[in-house]
Amino acid sequence: MSSAELDEMIKALSHPVRRDILNWLKQPEVYFADQEHPLSIGVCAGKIDQKTGLSQSTVSAHLATLQRAGFISSKKVGQWNFYSRNEAVIQQFLARLADQL
Repeated sequence: MSSAELDEMIKALSHPVRRDILNWLKQPEVYFADQEHPLSIGVCAGKIDQKTGLSQSTVSAHLATLQRAGFISSKKVGQWNFYSRNEAVIQQFLARLADQL
């Protein structure tokens, strides 16, 4: 992980909504228990929209930022996009951050 990548990841975490999304995706069964599709494929973007109370376009921008940073991955199933945490990348980020500080 380069310094530029680390900086991009830190910037991705600078917004409280993005941190909330990562937290919710850590325990989707707690925060998205009413999802019709299996949580094993991820959380539907529409459910994340509802949870934030923000517009679909705003949430999409936040999800795109988290995805570019590598913190989340997406899977398209039919017309829906499902999101889940990328635990390996999160652990690498935390280890790199610990080395830096």
